[in-house]
Amino acid sequence: MRPVMGVTLHGVEARKVEVEVEITGGLFSVSVVGLPDTAVKEARERVRAALRAVGLNVRGRVAINLAPADLPKEGALLDLPMAVGIAVAMGEASPPEGAILMGELALDGRVRKARGVVPAALLALREGWKIFVPRENVDEVSLIKGVEAYAVENLGELLAHLRGERPLQRVKPHPIPEDPLKADPDLSEIKGHSQAKRALEIAAAGHHNIFMIGSPGSGKTMLARALRGILPPLSDQEAMEVLLVKSTVGLSPGNVKERPFRIVHHTASTVAVCGGGPNLRPGEVSLAHRGVLFLDEFTEFRRELIEALRQPLEDGSIVVSRASGSVSYPARVLLVAACNPCPCGYLGDPSKQCRCSAAAIERYQRKISGPIVDRMDLYVSVPRLSPQELVSFSPAKSEDSATVRERVAEARKRQLSRWEKWGYSCNAEVPEKILKRHLNLSPEALGFLEKMAGKLQLTGRGITRILRVARTIADLDGVSFVSMGHLSEALAYRKGASMPWTS
Repeated sequence: MRPVMGVTLHGVEARKVEVEVEITGGLFSVSVVGLPDTAVKEARERVRAALRAVGLNVRGRVAINLAPADLPKEGALLDLPMAVGIAVAMGEASPPEGAILMGELALDGRVRKARGVVPAALLALREGWKIFVPRENVDEVSLIKGVEAYAVENLGELLAHLRGERPLQRVKPHPIPEDPLKADPDLSEIKGHSQAKRALEIAAAGHHNIFMIGSPGSGKTMLARALRGILPPLSDQEAMEVLLVKSTVGLSPGNVKERPFRIVHHTASTVAVCGGGPNLRPGEVSLAHRGVLFLDEFTEFRRELIEALRQPLEDGSIVVSRASGSVSYPARVLLVAACNPCPCGYLGDPSKQCRCSAAAIERYQRKISGPIVDRMDLYVSVPRLSPQELVSFSPAKSEDSATVRERVAEARKRQLSRWEKWGYSCNAEVPEKILKRHLNLSPEALGFLEKMAGKLQLTGRGITRILRVARTIADLDGVSFVSMGHLSEALAYRKGASMPWTS
């Protein structure tokens, strides 16, 4: 008895599952063994109805074994291989050789869209197998170069293919499309805030974390959204990393080259942001991999959630561990945090007086710990514009997002050529020992840094982050060395990091 091959997901990795079926005499029953979850157990009714819809009435005792027995199986990915396994056991189809089957079945035999198609296709590619996927997943699987994939509309269509009656057409591969990136809002539409725009350019060029502090209505959220329009497109390798995470949770590929931009509400749970749950799903920090994670009203987030971000911000990955096991997800994000300077929001505002007590301000500021403050690269004060500037109909006098994005892309190319041999693509990723060895810091800048490190009471991590930012500023200027001017600008964005609300 040859098993039919299916898959289950373990993090962003697809694992092989052998579906073995035995049919014996007796009253009708279907039993599924091999650590199935509720969705897999409920497949019994979906599979039976789908087989009946294509003219196959299942009789007797049906035993389905999902091997390996110690690997948890979750989701509806195994519906299709289970149905085909039963059809093979009934002698109604030939067993597929060297092929992976996946998909959820409807009661009328249709094959519904499945999540995890990209990890499964990569597994098939490594093993040299074919893969049969739902037709709704064609857009995803066609991006996997070299895999032999077939789209299945319904169960009857697949069984006819396996009998040799009506062969399915192979999915044609498509290169990753170069869709134009949109800027909404465009930087040229934002009035004032020249310092904040410059900080956004630096953050986009080096993938640096940025913290914006300002009164309500000052434009923090609008500036954060404008960051999306100046980020360079994903490389092919980065696009596949992002596509892998999206496929794991069943998200549409969308614009494959566009970097993710995830906005999280402050009521979100730690599991929603970091990942976890019964099936160890990825959280927002992984869905924002290679893109932006925007946490507005940063001080309103739960303290334990903010602290949980410390490890992924440092390592670029997150390990989710529960009683059912542990998985590692990518989490290389550009964190954008924004908050008010105090509970009422008007501390330091020139036109409106703050009503908060000193104790309330201190409690508010203590919501963000020193280790999190240390992991932010750029601190920007975003003051409110004057009423005259707000009501003015004259266009903003600043560069548009497309111009800034070209400059950012050139800086990214310089970083890639410098760090590619060590497996890194931007300054924010580079470990300290490699960074210092190839920083090319001028002697004057080194002396200035030694002086300011003591004055600002910088930690070792803080110094490293300043050097990374300075290296990015030099890359934007197109020079190979880091001068005192580059370092001074980087320090200006770090000044007052121990208490950013007063910077």
